Amino acid sequence: MPRSTRASAWGREPMRRLLDSDLAWRFRRSPIAIAALLVTLLMLAGAVLAPLIAPQDPFDPANLDLMNSLIPPAFEAQGDPQFLLGTDDQGRDLFSAILYGTRISLFVGFAGVALAMLIGVTLGLVAGYRGGWVGAVIMRVADVQLTFPAILIALLINGIALALVGKGGGTDLQIGVIVVAIGLSYWVQYARTVRGSTLVESKKEYVQAARLIGLSDWTIMFRHVLPNVTGPVLVIATINLALAIITEATLSFLGVGVPSTSPSLGTLINIGNRFLFSGEWWITIFPGVALAVLALSVNLLGDWLRDALNPKLR
Repeated sequence: MPRSTRASAWGREPMRRLLDSDLAWRFRRSPIAIAALLVTLLMLAGAVLAPLIAPQDPFDPANLDLMNSLIPPAFEAQGDPQFLLGTDDQGRDLFSAILYGTRISLFVGFAGVALAMLIGVTLGLVAGYRGGWVGAVIMRVADVQLTFPAILIALLINGIALALVGKGGGTDLQIGVIVVAIGLSYWVQYARTVRGSTLVESKKEYVQAARLIGLSDWTIMFRHVLPNVTGPVLVIATINLALAIITEATLSFLGVGVPSTSPSLGTLINIGNRFLFSGEWWITIFPGVALAVLALSVNLLGDWLRDALNPKLR
């Protein structure tokens, strides 16, 4: 068999195994999971392709006109067909703002979850494998943090960071502060879960064999133990993605997250809340619906993945 043919066959083999796996079979049998995945992919595609499909760039002041502010949706009597979902108080097209806002929310969510996973998985591996006073200190810190709601931890970290760097650091810096705040708020679940799984894995024969041949602790933890504890981590990450998106929206709604010049979903809801009782309901309702649909679809995927990976339900 030619080399190119063998390479192509090897490339198709993992995909074939994935499609024939029990997880894929369960997914095909779950209409809710399929619908949730389609909605999530649709919103993700809209966010990624926002510069191509959005009628307006809400970040470009040259495209904004205050004379176009607070225009109702196109289906209302005073609406303008140019603005499908209406405009906000700055004259931004709400449909475009939602696309770009979803982009910001998804970036913050993915980055925050990735940071939380990095911190939590590393500390969980160390606490479970090394044990002793190191593991005790890590778990006591985790226990103390669990006594406070995650949103309060995020508010505290975000407030301290903004007090140190100030709000004049720019949008990118403020988004980075939110990512760090979310990451430091949600690492505990990963650490506790990975520690429990590591305690079980560290007693197995393959770990003892790795110790006998002289592998270092870090090599054993990250090359041999980590692949066997990733199942629960993926479930937690999927569920925490929705929580991270909601946390970003909450911080922005409270005015301590993304600045009002950047149309994140939380910022748009915050702006619309000021005009809600004066009749401009669309500025709050449409971003709120987008946020709810995004969080619900990701949560449904997380619930399905948790059930699909639970051996007791097979």
